[in-house]
Amino acid sequence: MGLCKVDCVLKWQLLCLVLPWDLSSGQIRYSIPEELKRDAFVGDIAADVGLDVERLSARNFRIVPSPRKQYFYIKLDKGLLLVNQEIDREQICGSSLGCALTLETVVDDPLNVYHIEVEILDINDNAPQFPKNEFRLEISELAAPGARFPLEPGYDPDVGTNSLQTYRLAASPYFELEVQSHRGESKLPLLVMERAPDREHQSTLQLLLTALDGGIPQRSGTAQIIIRILDVNDNVPTFSQTLYRARLLENVPTGTLVIKVQATDLDEGSNGEIVYSFGSHASTRARELFSLDPRSGEIRVKQALDFERETELEISVQAEDKGHPSVPAYCDVLVEIVDVNDNAPEMAVTSLSNSVAEDVPPGTVVALISVTDSDTGENGETHCQIPKGLPFKLDSTFKNYYRMLTKDVLDREAVAQYGITMSCRDAGLPALTTNKTIQLKISDVNDNPPRFSQTLYTAYVTENNVVGSSIYSVPASDADINHNSKLIYSILKTQAGGSLVSGYVSINSNSGIITAEHSFDYEELKKFQIEVQATDAGEVPMSANVSINVIILDQNDNAPVILSPSPEYGSTALETLSRSAEPGYLVTKVSALDGDSGQNARLTYELSQVPDPGLFTIAPDTGEIWTIRRVVNEDATKQSLIVVVKDNGIPPLKATINIMLTLEGSDTEILSELSSIGEDLGFPSDISLYLVIALGTISSVFLVILVILAVKVHRSRNIFYHSSCALDTCCTSSTHSLNGIQKASVNLQIPPNYVEVFGRDHLSQDCFYEVKQPNTDWHFAQTHRAELHSSQYLEEEGVQREIQCEVQREVQREAPSEVQCEVPHIIQRDVPRDVPRDVPRDVPRTAEKDPGGPRKPLCARPPAIPEIVEASPVRAAGEQSWTPRLAVKFPAHHQASDYLHNVYIPGTTTTLSGKSTTEREGKKSFITFGKKKKSGK
Repeated sequence: MGLCKVDCVLKWQLLCLVLPWDLSSGQIRYSIPEELKRDAFVGDIAADVGLDVERLSARNFRIVPSPRKQYFYIKLDKGLLLVNQEIDREQICGSSLGCALTLETVVDDPLNVYHIEVEILDINDNAPQFPKNEFRLEISELAAPGARFPLEPGYDPDVGTNSLQTYRLAASPYFELEVQSHRGESKLPLLVMERAPDREHQSTLQLLLTALDGGIPQRSGTAQIIIRILDVNDNVPTFSQTLYRARLLENVPTGTLVIKVQATDLDEGSNGEIVYSFGSHASTRARELFSLDPRSGEIRVKQALDFERETELEISVQAEDKGHPSVPAYCDVLVEIVDVNDNAPEMAVTSLSNSVAEDVPPGTVVALISVTDSDTGENGETHCQIPKGLPFKLDSTFKNYYRMLTKDVLDREAVAQYGITMSCRDAGLPALTTNKTIQLKISDVNDNPPRFSQTLYTAYVTENNVVGSSIYSVPASDADINHNSKLIYSILKTQAGGSLVSGYVSINSNSGIITAEHSFDYEELKKFQIEVQATDAGEVPMSANVSINVIILDQNDNAPVILSPSPEYGSTALETLSRSAEPGYLVTKVSALDGDSGQNARLTYELSQVPDPGLFTIAPDTGEIWTIRRVVNEDATKQSLIVVVKDNGIPPLKATINIMLTLEGSDTEILSELSSIGEDLGFPSDISLYLVIALGTISSVFLVILVILAVKVHRSRNIFYHSSCALDTCCTSSTHSLNGIQKASVNLQIPPNYVEVFGRDHLSQDCFYEVKQPNTDWHFAQTHRAELHSSQYLEEEGVQREIQCEVQREVQREAPSEVQCEVPHIIQRDVPRDVPRDVPRDVPRTAEKDPGGPRKPLCARPPAIPEIVEASPVRAAGEQSWTPRLAVKFPAHHQASDYLHNVYIPGTTTTLSGKSTTEREGKKSFITFGKKKKSGK
């Protein structure tokens, strides 16, 4: 029953002891008894620190490792702190009253540190023991009652009530036991003589000494005391003092003299010869560290001292003479160990992760460092630091604990890894320093978008390219690494020529190489733009766009196309020429168009086959065929001119037309020649008859139309006629005659390279079409030139020619007979600046002046006609538009104000009217035209 009660009491005591003591300053304390088995419960640490048990594993809740034994571990699934191995309090703390184990636990996300202190409570697991099982004493028979004889004390490793509490001596008529408390709680047994034994009666005594502790159940240990009764030695040694003190630095070398004790004995001889030795109360540690000279009493250091282990030591010294019986004397030597700075700080680094993301905010903990110094006082005070200039700082939240935190924003692209050297030094003299380098990698975050080397690229691709061929490459770069720098290229959905760009090109998603998915045709598509996007493979992708202008380069893949004259029989065109044509007469013009551009579209005209090279020539730039000399009767009626049109490409392409030119003198001859042409070409006689009938019908209808138009023109001229000519001339007699022509036909236009100048004096009543000098700023676009070469335009141009002929005939009937005019054959747009080089020198000057213009009315030019010699655009100050500026060469006796200046722009409804603002430079007068005026149609 008693044993059960004791067991219950112990269980209740253990249950109470494992409860946490307090939770203050981030520290938790538990108390457990020693010698608990593995997996024994220490405390519910998760509940005590306020953590969620289910998240302990995810938050990496753990004990910070240390070089000491790990006596505890955490069971994460329950949040319990358990015993890892059996704990022997006496082995860990020795005889110290307080015994505690400290450990630190760390939890992530967020980071926190908890300091745990586990007090190890003593249990009565050790019985008291004596150094020896048997003690021997020699006592003189003359010893007086009350004499005290110290005995070696017992030893119990337990502490508190479980330690040695008292001694008990078996009953004896001569001696009794006295327990003396010495230096704290130590108990020293003293044997006190009650009365002197009678040596002759009993020379040897045996006593039993028992040592008892205060534990439950109580434990004890015994030793046998054997006392021998000796003869008289009536003087005992005497020490000069009962307590000696000495002070030593812990780093003194071995052999250093600690102190010298000295005792005296009044006896003589052997009874007065003293021998020194360690007393029975001297500890084992004292005997290991110090040596005692038995003759001189000098105490010296035998082993290295360590202040961190013992701060002071007590040495018991015994002096005994050699007499019989010998009575020893005792003294104590107290040695104080003085600390020196012989221990450098020690650092234990717990890195929370192998790498830190570069986007962590400032104040993020990256490492936990514990610093200890075994020295005390200033020698144990430590201060740690890291180099300046790093984006980290140290923060000490608890004594001897440092946290390394980020203080600035990290950038992996600038520094990918840091070697942080942490230096800790103590405050001793001289100070001791410990350095430790922490390697910390910075992990990449997708914080850099892709970058192109340019904001705009230009790719040149020759037309007729091979499908699938590479046309350009737009590599981008990304400052990130790994998957954050892996780029994927794509083409954004844009249109070119009314179709998606994806139908023209494609891009390699890995390399950024652009390939053609279409064979380009410059004539259909000259350029287009694509948008390329580079996207990285980061968790949150980042992208960048760049534009690429794709320019299609022309190839000479289009041969010239002859627009006029239109062939009537296969590749043969029919033209007629009056035998009365003068040198410089414009026979016809070959117009061609090339679908290419640049040099590939630059056309050159040449006569590859001509019956008489001296009769015809062709302008190589315009294709105009001119007569070089007069037509004579010896010239053949049929002239076959083969015209070759070549472009300037490499290799050049060409087109050929055969112009069958008939020299005619009358309508009969024309019909006969047409009939003969039909026969020569192999047409049946019936077809020739039909052609003659059709031609006659068309001519009759056309003649009626011309008569009606002439009548209208005549009436219009009579209505607006308000000035007379002193000298009758051909063509028109006033500016209003031209207005009449304009009203008669809305399509009648003067070409843009001519300026019409009308005068009001008696010498300027003739009409004259001056050739305007070419001006590249006023050239027509290629599309406009094609429009002017179209069949519809040529057909309208033919009607205009016929109307002009009819008007010319009407004017001739009213003009004097001595003035002769020729009907213009065709109005041309582009007229070369100079006469063809192969025109003979005897050609009249009129033809030299007008080699490339339309066949003008070759009227008898008055001797004083103003001549336009230059034409250029000018822009007045503050104006946005350009106006024509003409240089006119006037007769010496004429003034510029004598003329009315008009310029008609064909194809528009605009007339430029020049004010009489002139400026002279020598014989030239410059007329600047001003505002634009609407002139009907």
